[in-house]
Amino acid sequence: MYIVTGGAGFIGSNIVKGLNDIGIDDILVVDNLKNSEKFRNLVGLRFSQYMDKQDLLDFLATDEDLELDGIIHQGACSDTTERDGRYMMENNYNYTRCLAQWCIANSTPFVYASSASVYGNGKNGFKEDFANEAPINIYAYSKYLFDQWARNWFDDVETTFVGLRYFNVYGPNEAHKCKMASMAFHGFNQLAATGKIKLFRGVDGVADGDQRRDFVFVKDVVDVVLHFALEGLSKKRKTTQGVFNVGTGVARSFRELAEAVIAANGKGGEIEYIPFPDELRGQYQNYTQADLTALRKAGYKAKFTSLEDGVSEYVTELEKD
Repeated sequence: MYIVTGGAGFIGSNIVKGLNDIGIDDILVVDNLKNSEKFRNLVGLRFSQYMDKQDLLDFLATDEDLELDGIIHQGACSDTTERDGRYMMENNYNYTRCLAQWCIANSTPFVYASSASVYGNGKNGFKEDFANEAPINIYAYSKYLFDQWARNWFDDVETTFVGLRYFNVYGPNEAHKCKMASMAFHGFNQLAATGKIKLFRGVDGVADGDQRRDFVFVKDVVDVVLHFALEGLSKKRKTTQGVFNVGTGVARSFRELAEAVIAANGKGGEIEYIPFPDELRGQYQNYTQADLTALRKAGYKAKFTSLEDGVSEYVTELEKD
Protein backbone atom coordinates (compact mmCIF):
# COMPACT_ATOMS: atom_id res chain seq x y z
CA MET A 1 0.00 0.00 0.00
CA TYR A 2 1.05 3.58 -0.70
CA ILE A 3 0.16 6.50 1.51
CA VAL A 4 -0.33 9.79 -0.32
CA THR A 5 -0.63 12.76 2.01
CA GLY A 6 -2.28 15.84 0.60
CA GLY A 7 -4.01 13.31 -1.60
CA ALA A 8 -7.08 15.49 -2.15
CA GLY A 9 -4.92 18.47 -3.08
CA PHE A 10 -3.58 19.66 -6.38
CA ILE A 11 -0.43 17.59 -6.89
CA GLY A 12 -1.49 14.82 -4.51
CA SER A 13 -4.70 14.00 -6.38
CA ASN A 14 -2.78 13.93 -9.66
CA ILE A 15 -0.34 11.47 -8.06
CA VAL A 16 -3.23 9.22 -6.99
CA LYS A 17 -4.46 9.33 -10.60
CA GLY A 18 -0.95 8.51 -11.79
CA LEU A 19 -0.87 5.46 -9.53
CA ASN A 20 -4.33 4.42 -10.76
CA ASP A 21 -3.16 4.74 -14.37
CA ILE A 22 -0.52 2.05 -13.78
CA GLY A 23 -2.92 -0.24 -11.96
CA ILE A 24 -2.24 0.72 -8.33
CA ASP A 25 -5.29 1.45 -6.19
CA ASP A 26 -4.20 0.12 -2.79
CA ILE A 27 -3.72 3.70 -1.59
CA LEU A 28 -4.40 5.44 1.71
CA VAL A 29 -5.33 9.04 0.90
CA VAL A 30 -4.55 11.44 3.75
CA ASP A 31 -5.73 15.04 3.79
CA ASN A 32 -7.57 17.75 5.67
CA LEU A 33 -10.98 18.42 4.12
CA LYS A 34 -11.68 21.54 6.13
CA ASN A 35 -11.83 23.06 2.65
CA SER A 36 -14.53 20.63 1.56
CA GLU A 37 -14.29 21.66 -2.10
CA LYS A 38 -11.18 19.49 -2.37
CA PHE A 39 -13.41 16.41 -2.41
CA ARG A 40 -13.98 17.14 -6.11
CA ASN A 41 -10.37 16.22 -6.83
CA LEU A 42 -11.01 12.69 -5.52
CA VAL A 43 -14.07 11.98 -7.64
CA GLY A 44 -13.27 9.22 -10.14
CA LEU A 45 -10.10 8.09 -8.35
CA ARG A 46 -9.60 4.63 -6.86
CA PHE A 47 -8.13 4.21 -3.39
CA SER A 48 -8.64 1.80 -0.51
CA GLN A 49 -8.97 4.21 2.41
CA TYR A 50 -9.20 7.88 3.40
CA MET A 51 -7.87 9.36 6.65
CA ASP A 52 -7.65 12.83 8.14
CA LYS A 53 -4.09 14.13 8.56
CA GLN A 54 -4.60 14.45 12.34
CA ASP A 55 -5.03 10.69 12.62
CA LEU A 56 -2.12 9.53 10.49
CA LEU A 57 0.72 9.71 13.01
CA ASP A 58 -1.27 7.72 15.59
CA PHE A 59 -2.19 5.19 12.90
CA LEU A 60 1.46 4.67 12.01
CA ALA A 61 2.44 4.38 15.67
CA THR A 62 -0.20 1.82 16.64
CA ASP A 63 -0.42 -0.48 13.59
CA GLU A 64 2.55 -2.77 14.20
CA ASP A 65 1.77 -5.02 11.21
CA LEU A 66 1.59 -2.21 8.68
CA GLU A 67 3.56 -2.88 5.49
CA LEU A 68 3.91 0.01 3.06
CA ASP A 69 5.38 0.31 -0.41
CA GLY A 70 6.06 3.95 0.38
CA ILE A 71 4.83 7.28 1.67
CA ILE A 72 4.43 10.06 -0.90
CA HIS A 73 4.18 13.17 1.25
CA GLN A 74 2.56 16.17 -0.46
CA GLY A 75 0.54 17.60 2.42
CA ALA A 76 1.57 21.08 3.56
CA CYS A 77 0.45 24.64 4.02
CA SER A 78 1.44 26.04 0.63
CA ASP A 79 0.28 29.62 1.14
CA THR A 80 3.42 31.70 0.67
CA THR A 81 1.68 34.71 2.26
CA GLU A 82 0.89 32.88 5.53
CA ARG A 83 2.38 34.82 8.46
CA ASP A 84 1.70 32.40 11.32
CA GLY A 85 5.17 30.96 11.69
CA ARG A 86 4.24 28.57 14.48
CA TYR A 87 1.49 27.00 12.37
CA MET A 88 3.73 26.81 9.32
CA MET A 89 6.57 25.09 11.18
CA GLU A 90 4.28 22.59 12.89
CA ASN A 91 2.48 21.76 9.65
CA ASN A 92 5.39 21.73 7.20
CA TYR A 93 8.45 20.89 9.27
CA ASN A 94 7.49 18.89 12.38
CA TYR A 95 4.80 16.79 10.71
CA THR A 96 7.11 15.95 7.81
CA ARG A 97 9.92 15.06 10.20
CA CYS A 98 7.65 12.63 12.09
CA LEU A 99 6.70 10.87 8.86
CA ALA A 100 10.31 10.67 7.73
CA GLN A 101 11.44 9.25 11.07
CA TRP A 102 8.81 6.52 10.82
CA CYS A 103 9.96 5.66 7.29
CA ILE A 104 13.61 5.55 8.36
CA ALA A 105 12.80 3.30 11.31
CA ASN A 106 10.70 0.97 9.14
CA SER A 107 12.88 0.98 5.98
CA THR A 108 10.02 2.49 3.97
CA PRO A 109 10.56 4.65 0.86
CA PHE A 110 9.79 8.33 1.47
CA VAL A 111 9.27 10.90 -1.29
CA TYR A 112 8.35 14.38 -0.11
CA ALA A 113 7.52 17.75 -1.60
CA SER A 114 10.07 20.49 -1.13
CA SER A 115 9.94 23.79 -3.01
CA ALA A 116 11.98 26.01 -5.32
CA SER A 117 11.08 28.84 -2.96
CA VAL A 118 14.09 27.80 -0.83
CA TYR A 119 16.32 29.58 -3.38
CA GLY A 120 14.85 32.98 -2.50
CA ASN A 121 15.70 35.58 -5.11
CA GLY A 122 17.96 33.08 -6.85
CA LYS A 123 20.99 35.36 -6.88
CA ASN A 124 23.29 32.37 -6.40
CA GLY A 125 21.51 30.13 -8.89
CA PHE A 126 19.17 27.18 -8.62
CA LYS A 127 21.44 24.21 -8.04
CA GLU A 128 20.69 21.98 -5.05
CA ASP A 129 23.44 23.37 -2.85
CA PHE A 130 23.28 24.86 0.64
CA ALA A 131 25.18 27.93 -0.58
CA ASN A 132 22.36 28.77 -3.01
CA GLU A 133 19.52 28.52 -0.50
CA ALA A 134 18.18 31.73 1.03
CA PRO A 135 14.41 31.58 1.74
CA ILE A 136 12.58 34.91 1.90
CA ASN A 137 9.31 33.88 3.61
CA ILE A 138 8.26 31.48 6.36
CA TYR A 139 6.79 28.97 3.92
CA ALA A 140 10.11 28.71 2.11
CA TYR A 141 11.98 28.51 5.41
CA SER A 142 9.82 25.58 6.59
CA LYS A 143 10.74 23.67 3.43
CA TYR A 144 14.38 24.72 3.65
CA LEU A 145 14.68 23.58 7.26
CA PHE A 146 13.34 20.11 6.55
CA ASP A 147 15.68 19.72 3.57
CA GLN A 148 18.58 20.42 5.94
CA TRP A 149 17.27 17.82 8.40
CA ALA A 150 16.86 15.28 5.59
CA ARG A 151 20.39 15.82 4.32
CA ASN A 152 21.72 14.59 7.65
CA TRP A 153 20.11 11.20 6.98
CA PHE A 154 20.76 10.54 3.30
CA ASP A 155 24.04 8.71 3.89
CA ASP A 156 22.55 6.53 6.64
CA VAL A 157 19.54 5.01 4.85
CA GLU A 158 19.32 2.34 2.16
CA THR A 159 15.73 2.89 1.09
CA THR A 160 14.49 5.73 -1.13
CA PHE A 161 14.54 9.09 0.65
CA VAL A 162 13.92 11.87 -1.87
CA GLY A 163 12.89 15.51 -1.67
CA LEU A 164 11.54 17.18 -4.81
CA ARG A 165 11.81 20.94 -5.20
CA TYR A 166 8.83 21.88 -7.31
CA PHE A 167 9.08 25.00 -9.38
CA ASN A 168 5.88 26.71 -10.67
CA VAL A 169 3.43 23.86 -11.15
CA TYR A 170 0.20 24.30 -13.11
CA GLY A 171 -2.52 21.93 -14.28
CA PRO A 172 -5.81 20.22 -13.40
CA ASN A 173 -7.20 20.06 -9.83
CA GLU A 174 -5.88 23.36 -8.50
CA ALA A 175 -9.14 25.36 -8.33
CA HIS A 176 -9.43 24.92 -4.53
CA LYS A 177 -6.11 26.75 -4.04
CA CYS A 178 -7.89 30.06 -4.78
CA LYS A 179 -5.32 32.86 -4.74
CA MET A 180 -2.44 30.35 -4.65
CA ALA A 181 -3.55 28.64 -7.86
CA SER A 182 -1.31 29.09 -10.89
CA MET A 183 -1.39 32.09 -13.21
CA ALA A 184 -2.51 29.72 -15.96
CA PHE A 185 -5.67 29.00 -13.95
CA HIS A 186 -6.30 32.62 -13.01
CA GLY A 187 -5.52 33.81 -16.52
CA PHE A 188 -8.05 31.42 -18.04
CA ASN A 189 -10.78 32.63 -15.69
CA GLN A 190 -9.93 36.31 -16.10
CA LEU A 191 -9.99 35.91 -19.85
CA ALA A 192 -13.38 34.20 -19.73
CA ALA A 193 -14.84 36.90 -17.48
CA THR A 194 -13.34 40.09 -18.93
CA GLY A 195 -11.39 39.31 -22.10
CA LYS A 196 -8.21 40.40 -20.29
CA ILE A 197 -5.45 38.77 -18.28
CA LYS A 198 -3.96 40.88 -15.48
CA LEU A 199 -0.22 40.77 -14.84
CA PHE A 200 2.01 42.72 -12.48
CA ARG A 201 3.92 45.71 -13.71
CA GLY A 202 7.66 45.38 -13.47
CA VAL A 203 9.65 46.39 -10.38
CA ASP A 204 13.35 46.37 -9.50
CA GLY A 205 14.38 46.81 -13.11
CA VAL A 206 12.08 44.10 -14.49
CA ALA A 207 9.85 45.04 -17.44
CA ASP A 208 6.06 44.71 -17.20
CA GLY A 209 5.06 41.04 -17.23
CA ASP A 210 8.67 39.96 -17.63
CA GLN A 211 8.98 38.25 -14.24
CA ARG A 212 10.20 34.80 -15.24
CA ARG A 213 9.45 31.43 -13.72
CA ASP A 214 10.08 27.81 -14.55
CA PHE A 215 6.51 26.71 -15.27
CA VAL A 216 6.13 22.91 -15.07
CA PHE A 217 3.06 20.89 -16.03
CA VAL A 218 1.64 18.80 -13.19
CA LYS A 219 1.67 15.62 -15.30
CA ASP A 220 5.45 15.94 -15.59
CA VAL A 221 5.70 16.42 -11.82
CA VAL A 222 3.73 13.22 -11.27
CA ASP A 223 6.04 11.37 -13.64
CA VAL A 224 9.08 12.46 -11.60
CA VAL A 225 7.41 11.55 -8.29
CA LEU A 226 6.53 8.06 -9.51
CA HIS A 227 9.99 7.58 -10.98
CA PHE A 228 11.37 7.67 -7.44
CA ALA A 229 8.38 6.32 -5.49
CA LEU A 230 8.23 3.12 -7.54
CA GLU A 231 11.94 2.35 -7.66
CA GLY A 232 11.70 0.18 -4.54
CA LEU A 233 9.41 -2.21 -6.45
CA SER A 234 12.10 -2.89 -9.04
CA LYS A 235 15.04 -5.11 -8.19
CA LYS A 236 16.89 -3.68 -11.19
CA ARG A 237 17.04 -0.14 -9.79
CA LYS A 238 19.03 1.02 -6.81
CA THR A 239 17.33 3.33 -4.35
CA THR A 240 17.95 7.07 -4.36
CA GLN A 241 18.63 9.58 -1.60
CA GLY A 242 18.78 13.34 -2.15
CA VAL A 243 17.01 16.58 -2.96
CA PHE A 244 16.23 17.28 -6.61
CA ASN A 245 14.77 20.15 -8.64
CA VAL A 246 11.61 19.51 -10.62
CA GLY A 247 11.11 22.03 -13.40
CA THR A 248 11.58 22.24 -17.15
CA GLY A 249 14.98 23.90 -16.92
CA VAL A 250 13.67 26.86 -18.94
CA ALA A 251 12.49 30.18 -17.48
CA ARG A 252 9.52 31.76 -19.25
CA SER A 253 7.86 35.11 -18.60
CA PHE A 254 4.37 35.61 -17.22
CA ARG A 255 3.68 37.52 -20.42
CA GLU A 256 4.52 34.41 -22.46
CA LEU A 257 2.28 32.36 -20.17
CA ALA A 258 -0.60 34.79 -20.69
CA GLU A 259 -0.05 34.73 -24.45
CA ALA A 260 -0.15 30.92 -24.37
CA VAL A 261 -3.48 30.99 -22.49
CA ILE A 262 -4.93 33.49 -25.00
CA ALA A 263 -3.72 31.39 -27.94
CA ALA A 264 -5.11 28.16 -26.45
CA ASN A 265 -8.45 29.84 -25.75
CA GLY A 266 -8.70 30.83 -29.42
CA LYS A 267 -11.07 33.73 -28.80
CA GLY A 268 -8.58 36.57 -28.57
CA GLY A 269 -7.86 38.76 -25.57
CA GLU A 270 -5.36 41.22 -24.17
CA ILE A 271 -3.00 41.70 -21.26
CA GLU A 272 -3.53 44.42 -18.65
CA TYR A 273 -0.69 45.42 -16.33
CA ILE A 274 -1.55 46.28 -12.73
CA PRO A 275 0.57 47.78 -9.91
CA PHE A 276 2.88 45.43 -8.07
CA PRO A 277 1.49 44.81 -4.52
CA ASP A 278 3.48 46.49 -1.77
CA GLU A 279 3.00 43.49 0.53
CA LEU A 280 4.94 41.26 -1.88
CA ARG A 281 8.00 43.46 -2.16
CA GLY A 282 11.02 41.62 -0.83
CA GLN A 283 9.14 38.30 -0.75
CA TYR A 284 8.63 37.69 -4.47
CA GLN A 285 10.77 35.68 -6.85
CA ASN A 286 11.29 37.60 -10.10
CA TYR A 287 13.18 34.71 -11.68
CA THR A 288 13.42 30.94 -11.26
CA GLN A 289 14.93 28.28 -13.49
CA ALA A 290 15.57 24.72 -12.38
CA ASP A 291 19.05 23.29 -12.71
CA LEU A 292 18.30 19.70 -13.76
CA THR A 293 21.83 18.33 -13.56
CA ALA A 294 21.24 16.35 -10.36
CA LEU A 295 17.84 15.06 -11.48
CA ARG A 296 19.28 13.76 -14.74
CA LYS A 297 22.22 12.19 -12.90
CA ALA A 298 19.73 10.43 -10.63
CA GLY A 299 18.31 8.67 -13.69
CA TYR A 300 15.30 10.72 -14.74
CA LYS A 301 15.62 11.18 -18.51
CA ALA A 302 12.11 12.06 -19.76
CA LYS A 303 11.49 15.27 -21.67
CA PHE A 304 9.40 17.98 -20.00
CA THR A 305 6.28 19.41 -21.63
CA SER A 306 6.72 22.83 -23.26
CA LEU A 307 4.77 25.77 -21.82
CA GLU A 308 2.66 26.10 -24.95
CA ASP A 309 1.76 22.39 -25.09
CA GLY A 310 1.05 22.17 -21.36
CA VAL A 311 -1.12 25.29 -21.32
CA SER A 312 -3.02 24.11 -24.40
CA GLU A 313 -3.83 20.78 -22.75
CA TYR A 314 -4.76 22.49 -19.49
CA VAL A 315 -7.05 25.04 -21.15
CA THR A 316 -8.84 22.17 -22.91
CA GLU A 317 -9.41 20.55 -19.47
CA LEU A 318 -10.66 23.84 -17.99
CA GLU A 319 -13.07 24.36 -20.85
CA LYS A 320 -14.55 20.91 -20.21
CA ASP A 321 -15.13 21.85 -16.56
